[in-house]
Amino acid sequence: MATERWGTVRRWHRRLFFSVRGRATVTTVAVSALILVLVFVLLMLLVRDWAENEVWRKSERTVERVVTDIVRGRYEDVLDPEPDETPLMQVLGPEGEVVAESVGLSGAPSLAAEDVRKDKMLIDRTTCPGHLDECVWMFGTRLRTSPWGPGVMVIAATPMPTLLNVWLLPLGLALIMAALLALIAWWTWHTIGRAFVPVDEIRSEMAEFSARGLGHRVPVPQAGVRLQALAETVNATLERLEEATDRERRFISDASHDLRNPLAALQMQLESALDEPDGYDWRMMVQSALGNTRRLNDIVIDLLELSRLDARAPVPVERIDLAGLARREVERRPPRIPITTALEPGVIVRANPVRLARVLGNLLSNAERHATDAIQVTVARDGDEAVLEVLDDGSGVPEEARERVFERFARLRESRTRDPQGTGLGLPIAREIAEVYGGTLRIADSPSGARFVLRLPLPKNGQKGGPMGGPNDGPKGGLKGGG
Repeated sequence: MATERWGTVRRWHRRLFFSVRGRATVTTVAVSALILVLVFVLLMLLVRDWAENEVWRKSERTVERVVTDIVRGRYEDVLDPEPDETPLMQVLGPEGEVVAESVGLSGAPSLAAEDVRKDKMLIDRTTCPGHLDECVWMFGTRLRTSPWGPGVMVIAATPMPTLLNVWLLPLGLALIMAALLALIAWWTWHTIGRAFVPVDEIRSEMAEFSARGLGHRVPVPQAGVRLQALAETVNATLERLEEATDRERRFISDASHDLRNPLAALQMQLESALDEPDGYDWRMMVQSALGNTRRLNDIVIDLLELSRLDARAPVPVERIDLAGLARREVERRPPRIPITTALEPGVIVRANPVRLARVLGNLLSNAERHATDAIQVTVARDGDEAVLEVLDDGSGVPEEARERVFERFARLRESRTRDPQGTGLGLPIAREIAEVYGGTLRIADSPSGARFVLRLPLPKNGQKGGPMGGPNDGPKGGLKGGG
């Protein structure tokens, strides 16, 4: 039992001092306590000043009333205080002797004999005579004439306030402030706890992802703009993660399918070759196997390139004349289909020349598969962007399939018919490379055929080349995702 109790105390201690809720509550209570202490001290100072002023006014009022009575001839040897006056009164002669007194000072020595002998006209100070149990505020004034002769002084003394006679006030203030401090602590703990309820719900829901999968979403609280934005951001991130996971799953499935076909064909050809007699001419069979091997090699090369693009593997970049690069790539193509060009000189971009050449090569290969009689390549400047277009006169791409052709291993029926050995990775690689350098690649409208438009940002003045992903490279951040 003692161990469990000690464990409970330790858990509460950790919750109080190490949680955000506990630290916030302790900090708020500490700051509030400091403020309340300052307020308490200020109030006590104000109360003390008020009490001293009341004492001073009481002594002065008593003296004024006694002086008025003496001047008007209403006096006695025993001074009688009124209900709102101090009971300590004396009338002192010119030498400081007591000539009249109140009952409260009956038989007591003079309160201000020394001041009277020094011919002071006014007394206004505190004093602590030994024959009284407490300090008093003493006020006195001289009279020019009186029944006791000239130069007498009328004195009134009022006891000073002490903690003993005003103890109810500081005690009451202390109790009120303690209650207020407890209320602040409870309110802070309760309010922060309610504020963290949605966060706890989000945390508990996220802890269930291992059991429920990425399709599960956290609840979006309706109160609190920031918490609502947090939940929406978490859900958006989960949605992107689910899409990326599904895309990678489809990618692995498609890659496995595309690799399995040539591997199966290659295995079958090799097994068939082994079953043939010794004098069989293997040339045709080896050529077919070589074709499947080349297709496997193309798929592996494309997969490695996609892997490097996904990993942002650094490669050097330099300033490239886009028109010159397009001219060289066009001249390098075999003359299967005529290619016309409209190349604006001086359009400079910053990229890796090998990768950019691969983009143009993939676009030209795609155009050659679908063109009927002609292909046109255009390079131009459009504001602060360089634009490269590849247009063929084929059947074009339906508008609903324009994004699908950029998905990995996605191939339309016509593409499979025209090039059964294709990998379906050329256009996705081209788009990924364009996005690495801050550009875009899309299919635009055209009167006939397919019109692929590549846009890349023009370098700013003085911008030099550097490794991809370095400070001089294109926009920062990961790939946007190539379908």
